[in-house]
Amino acid sequence: MDKIIINDLEVFYRIGVPEEERATPQRLLIRVEMTRDVSAAAAADDLTKTVDYYAVTRRLLQFGEGRSWQLIETLAVDMAKALLAEFAPDEVSIEVKKFVIPEASHVAVRVTRGAAG
Repeated sequence: MDKIIINDLEVFYRIGVPEEERATPQRLLIRVEMTRDVSAAAAADDLTKTVDYYAVTRRLLQFGEGRSWQLIETLAVDMAKALLAEFAPDEVSIEVKKFVIPEASHVAVRVTRGAAG
């Protein structure tokens, strides 16, 4: 199956368990992998027959507006559900990277969800 990949999209969301951490948006990197057969789009050279990755990036850049999460796990699941509902890939994997542990380059959570649930 084919994949459309958005690698390390930089977003700023309010996230963290303590309220103090959620007080200011923090930098996260998002990796998105969407499974979709792109043969019809490639054959016709037609954007409407695939997932518009530009539209996906615009949606994710605005996804955190007016919202906050305690866990990156919850954020990743919420994003996967939204992308499945709005862009109809067969499957979506979301990886959220957070930069809160000084001794580590980042911590991350990856979730995978399919259109069937």
